[in-house]
Amino acid sequence: MARLSLQGCQVGGLGPYASAVEATFADLAQRNAAARIWARDPALWKADPDHQKIIRNSLGWLTVTTTIRQRAANLAGFAVEVGQAGFTHVLLLGMGGSSLCPDVLRLTFGGAAGFPTLAVLDTTDPASVQAFEQAVDLPRTLFIVASKSGTTPEITAFYQYFFAKIRALKGERAGEQFIAITDAGTPLERTGAEAKFRRVFLNPSDIGGRYSALSFFGMVPATLIGLDVLRLLERVERMAHTCRASVPARENPGVWLGAILGALARLGRDKLTFVCSPEIVSFGYWVEQLIAESTGKDGTGILPVEGEALGDPGLYGDDRVFVHLRLHDSMDRELDGKVNALERAGHPIVTIGLQDLYDLGAEFFRWEFATAVVGAVMGVNPFDQPNVQESKDNTKRLLAEFKAKGRLPEGESIFSEGPIRLYGDAASAAGLRNAKTLADVLKAHLARIRPHDYVALTAYLQATSAHAEALAAIRSHIRDRFRVATTLGYGPRFLHSTGQLHKGGGDNGVFLQFTADDPVDLPIPGERHSFGVMKAAQALGDLESLQKRGRRALRIHITGGIEAGLRRALEAVREVR
Repeated sequence: MARLSLQGCQVGGLGPYASAVEATFADLAQRNAAARIWARDPALWKADPDHQKIIRNSLGWLTVTTTIRQRAANLAGFAVEVGQAGFTHVLLLGMGGSSLCPDVLRLTFGGAAGFPTLAVLDTTDPASVQAFEQAVDLPRTLFIVASKSGTTPEITAFYQYFFAKIRALKGERAGEQFIAITDAGTPLERTGAEAKFRRVFLNPSDIGGRYSALSFFGMVPATLIGLDVLRLLERVERMAHTCRASVPARENPGVWLGAILGALARLGRDKLTFVCSPEIVSFGYWVEQLIAESTGKDGTGILPVEGEALGDPGLYGDDRVFVHLRLHDSMDRELDGKVNALERAGHPIVTIGLQDLYDLGAEFFRWEFATAVVGAVMGVNPFDQPNVQESKDNTKRLLAEFKAKGRLPEGESIFSEGPIRLYGDAASAAGLRNAKTLADVLKAHLARIRPHDYVALTAYLQATSAHAEALAAIRSHIRDRFRVATTLGYGPRFLHSTGQLHKGGGDNGVFLQFTADDPVDLPIPGERHSFGVMKAAQALGDLESLQKRGRRALRIHITGGIEAGLRRALEAVREVR
């Protein structure tokens, strides 16, 4: 159980949890879990007919590599066509499952010589949209409009904005600079036909967004930037073969990992913390959505923690399990010593070795399979996302109110200091009766942290290096001071990722939402609202959802310069003792 030499995996630090893991292996074997996953048996997860209907239509990821392999030559030919057309940039317009895998591949592999440069736009922040526009050569940019449903509001807004820009340059030939990836029969498929897109790729409809990495959503962008997709698929198929139905649970890499994570989560080790070699660190972006959105429901869930700076063993509570994704030739050997120290301190450590970057293909499949197993262990449906639609509905209602009244319902601030205004519910306001400074307010809010909680920073801001540095420092101080797991998500992209866990998981999250007056704003063609208004509505709708559930949430709004406001917030957090 401790080592699978075929896949380069091992687990250490199980200690008192070993018997529970043993029992979980036995249970999964008795339930014939691997065979039932391959047989697409929904009863492995749920008996309810409505759940079973969703599950039956969500397991196409198991065999999608066959479809991609059959189309590989066609994809390669399309990449040649794109190069011959003179495109130097590819800008993917997506959210969540349609954007995360391409972003991981971009950050991990870069771009091959002679192929276009890929950028991924997955935020409605107007300064970010403007920055992406300025970073590409518009007449030589191919736009990928990627949406499973074909109706994702953010992606529709991106498309409206950039299609208007290209139409101003090329008139009726604007569609030549666009391709779509979507399911059959969606409004986006119809738009692609009407606007004469260069190509429309129809993805298998039985694949959910967060399980779509190895479908057209991931492999079309991969081909366009020059990745050897057949080499990537070979690693995927090798992993799928070792996860096949006939492989015993202890020898099946997907069941092995899912059993360990599920068993530990049920015993309170539900903060899954990723430690990655720097060359593959972005893998955490993708797996974060997979784990959070698949398990965070029915009042339970596993919190994926990625991007949190690794600290000394004493900083972590007994709710952590660490996964060390270790690249064989990594330049950072210091991580090994830090991980070993965590294991010596009694923390469970799962180590997964990758021989080279193309082993990421195998990891995409391993984690999809393991997540399906975790769902069976925890008794949740890992293929639905019941609370994601709520945030979308809130945003839609708030935008309708803006259309009717010309403003969004900001509400009354409960505290202000200089460029910072604070917003919260009645419980937050009640704790501020004696607060005189921003530090007092944050101390009162963070005093609501309980053992085994986590603190989530949700930032509806542009993801600049300066903003990221300040938010990471806030995050580190909270982790060190309160010994709790921390996460950082940029809005609205996290709404399609950890947002499901925030609302559908347990009541063990404390939230700090960051918003700001936008330094720039951009109109959305055909809409009364701008990108800035859309982002503000998404932030307000998210906060409303959290407060409706009694979550401990505080909104920090910056009215002046964002960098200065974040520095002030960091100073105040550091004053909390």
